[in-house]
Amino acid sequence: MPATFDLILKNGKCFIEGELKTIDIGLSNGIIKSIGKIEKNSDAKVLDVTNLTILPGIIDTQVHFREPGSTDVEDLESGSKAAVLGGVTSVFEMPNTNPPTSNQTEFNKKLSLAKNRMFSNYAFYFGATPQNMEDLKKVDQLEGCCGVKLFAGSSTGNLLVKDEKDIEKVISSSSKIVAIHSEDEDILNLRKKFIKKGDVRSHPIWRNEECAMSSTRRVVKIAERYNKKIHVLHVTTKEEVEFLSRYKGNVSFEITPQHLTISAPQCYKLLGSLAQMNPPIREKKHQDMLWKAVKDSLVDTIGSDHAPHSLENKKKEYPQTPSGMPGVQTLVPLMLNHINNNRLTLNQFIKLVCENPVRIFGIKNKGYIKEGYDADLTIVDMNMKKVIKNDWIASKCGWTPFDGYEVKGFPLGTIVNGKAIVWDGKLIEKANGKPLKF
Repeated sequence: MPATFDLILKNGKCFIEGELKTIDIGLSNGIIKSIGKIEKNSDAKVLDVTNLTILPGIIDTQVHFREPGSTDVEDLESGSKAAVLGGVTSVFEMPNTNPPTSNQTEFNKKLSLAKNRMFSNYAFYFGATPQNMEDLKKVDQLEGCCGVKLFAGSSTGNLLVKDEKDIEKVISSSSKIVAIHSEDEDILNLRKKFIKKGDVRSHPIWRNEECAMSSTRRVVKIAERYNKKIHVLHVTTKEEVEFLSRYKGNVSFEITPQHLTISAPQCYKLLGSLAQMNPPIREKKHQDMLWKAVKDSLVDTIGSDHAPHSLENKKKEYPQTPSGMPGVQTLVPLMLNHINNNRLTLNQFIKLVCENPVRIFGIKNKGYIKEGYDADLTIVDMNMKKVIKNDWIASKCGWTPFDGYEVKGFPLGTIVNGKAIVWDGKLIEKANGKPLKF
């Protein structure tokens, strides 16, 4: 009796074991059941993916979906809709909500809010505070918890752990990897005199290289002392890359598509405070070093740091403008465009957004196209040219800093847990995201 499938993908170029192979994939009950030549059976839905490329489901390891608290600009439903329309099948969502996700009650509430509402699969960070060390010891027991988030420098929200003794307690106490927003709060406060009212170009001068580097030196030193794993988020400086490259055991690090794509001062001239984020977009010499780190496979992950705000607030006078920009929907097209421009290979990209997140965070059954693995797949047209527009953005904030930006390479289909949630760029199914397993 022939095998039965729910969905068959025919004639796609599938990324398997580092190579593109033209082959069929049969999906059944949310699992990759068969890879090879597959004949249609009576019940199976068939998608002809000739000339399209099938990638393992893309994992975005840093998003802020603002629920609870700021659901006027984003919520778990709208953020995950933006994710799947952009070809992202799983997200790690951040805890700096209102109230913050920094105790088990709030963590479980967020899981409940996500159920049957999120289109992508999901995991949540547990927010560190100077007071919740006992909770941090038990986060490995929480369903859908990807790690602990430590804000060593102030950003959006009210989670801040700035004193070295408290940072040390967080890293040494946590039963899971600690992901760190690495800026030195004391330096931030000392350098406020460099903020120029009405001039967003002063943002990277205020939050300078040493502000990032000082914090990163400190957290690496602590991680090494306690033999604990840390993941340094959105690294932006030449100095940090050079330093972090020497610590590849306990320490991993992430960069963002926007730091690879735009640079100062042009971005501030063109976009104003729409380009404002923490840590800032910096000069090209830093961007060049980020690209060298990608080329040399020193970077571990790429996360969008999707952090939406309303246009109304972003258009206030600097520094009253909030830091952050949407990015979960544009991560894949921006990076595919960079692949087409020979800045990195498809193989490197898959390591950054599939294989390495699985390895670093211990995600089960994701990141590869293998029989028996979860049927999360991202289907892209590597040759499609498209201009990114604000009206394509599904995020409630309704804008992107990449409005008008032409890319070559675009996501067309997103399969989550065996169902084609997005096809031909359109949302066609209800939300069926599940918590990631670790």
